Amino acid sequence: MSQVFTFGPPPFPELRAGNLGVRVATEEWEVLAAQALRYRVFYEEMGAHPDAATALSKLDADGYDAVADHLLVVDHDRGAGPESVVGTYRLIRRSAAQRIGQFYSQDEYDISTLLNYPGGILELGRSCTAIDYRTRGTLQLLWQGIAAYVFNHKIAVMFGCASLQGLDLDANAEQLSYLAQHHMAPEHLRPRALESRYLDMDRLPRGSYDAKAALMALPPLIKGYLRLGGYVGDGAVLDPQFNTTDVAIVVMTDQVTDKYYKHYERKAGWEGHPERG
Repeated sequence: MSQVFTFGPPPFPELRAGNLGVRVATEEWEVLAAQALRYRVFYEEMGAHPDAATALSKLDADGYDAVADHLLVVDHDRGAGPESVVGTYRLIRRSAAQRIGQFYSQDEYDISTLLNYPGGILELGRSCTAIDYRTRGTLQLLWQGIAAYVFNHKIAVMFGCASLQGLDLDANAEQLSYLAQHHMAPEHLRPRALESRYLDMDRLPRGSYDAKAALMALPPLIKGYLRLGGYVGDGAVLDPQFNTTDVAIVVMTDQVTDKYYKHYERKAGWEGHPERG
């Protein structure tokens, strides 16, 4: 796949926490390093199924990468090149999605409620970290970066697809049921799985399973969204290529900026300047 990237000025300066930093990519090599990390995590580690071009390039790349912003966690102790990129998140704003015709999530979900939302919206996706960096500190740094990004771009709602490992609905029944019964989005924000792909999440009766154990068994990323007041959409979707069961996530950004952006302001004494769009 031929890739052409365009970069604007970064929305915030790199945020540091010891040897780690978080910033938005502003050079092609940074995006390629993020794609290589995504390939290692999604395909080599988690069992996604690459097509021939993906297997040859060893990059997890698609057309959305050219319009997205790419949030990076870098370890400065590893150098200043591609080897330094140890975490990434793909961020797609409304204006970027319009350039390509849709958001990535629209392959799985009807997100018309979010498209009609009057404020800024942001799709989160392709989140991963290298295996040695799956720590609370790395995740907090990623969220500080997201908080600075949404503050500067005046984002009100974040959304995207999050994944449970595997395609076995019975194996994931407790987690899916817990999410549907305890964290369903209000109707005015609720995505719904496309009819052709819709799978009911509410698979077990309330009280027939251990809700606390189901919560604890959720992937760390989904638990992180829930701690920020996140919701799920209606219906799960199977993604055979990535060997996952997907759910739609919706998060209002006020709690994100309160928890992470204001923490950074106190720590660094930096006053960010909002950018419209």
